[in-house]
Amino acid sequence: MDLQLKGKSALVTGSTAGIGKAIAKGLAQEGAAVIINGRKADDIAKVVEELKRETGNDSITGIVADFAQKDHIDHLLKEISDVDILVNNVGIFNQVDFADITDDEWFEMFEVNVMSGVRLARHYFPKMLKKNEGRIIFISSESALNIPTEMVHYGFSKTAQLAISRGLARLSKGTNVTVNSVLPGPTMSRANEKDLKAQAEKNDTSLDAVIEDFFEERRPTSLIQRFAETEEVANMVVYVASPLSAATNGAALRVDGGVANYII
Repeated sequence: MDLQLKGKSALVTGSTAGIGKAIAKGLAQEGAAVIINGRKADDIAKVVEELKRETGNDSITGIVADFAQKDHIDHLLKEISDVDILVNNVGIFNQVDFADITDDEWFEMFEVNVMSGVRLARHYFPKMLKKNEGRIIFISSESALNIPTEMVHYGFSKTAQLAISRGLARLSKGTNVTVNSVLPGPTMSRANEKDLKAQAEKNDTSLDAVIEDFFEERRPTSLIQRFAETEEVANMVVYVASPLSAATNGAALRVDGGVANYII
């Protein structure tokens, strides 16, 4: 299927690894001009060359920006004044008991996970409305609906993304601009794989045993009972980024393996 993305420009934040990298690759495979983002120039350069080689698409570039630093975002917006597709993927998470989450950790979670998307959308959304074309996609999480008790501040940030996405979608009424959220469930990203392997080593057990315990104890409502692959999440995002998804707007699209245990 041709997703009609040739000639479109796309910025994917936090795209040197994990879900972001898979999204960038998927968009590049469909012919879009993709901008990779990360905090380290060396990482970006490596991914740019890797994706060019794997996709045969030479229209892949990169930009350094740490979304915890507002001046980095200001620089990014100066360098990249306009895009057709914005994927707000960058995010952080850490497991902390609620009583131990400091004010600084709350503010950092909000700054990176929420304000990164707000600042970029504030710049690109009006431009999209003016040209009557564009896609904004927030990479939220099933944690927005199924707030994890081991990281309440993360769940809060992901719920906030849903509110912003829906509000912007309402502002796009009657145009060819759409704003949606995609909600991955447990996904085998680089960070999750590293954490799971560390748990296995710490507990002197196998990776399979740690994964089995995760789904029994933390995500028992999962219907697929496994971690999704990053490409499975990317497939949804790439479709939503395409003109073929024009009738999908203001939606919270779950790629959560059925974790959220209700129909909505």
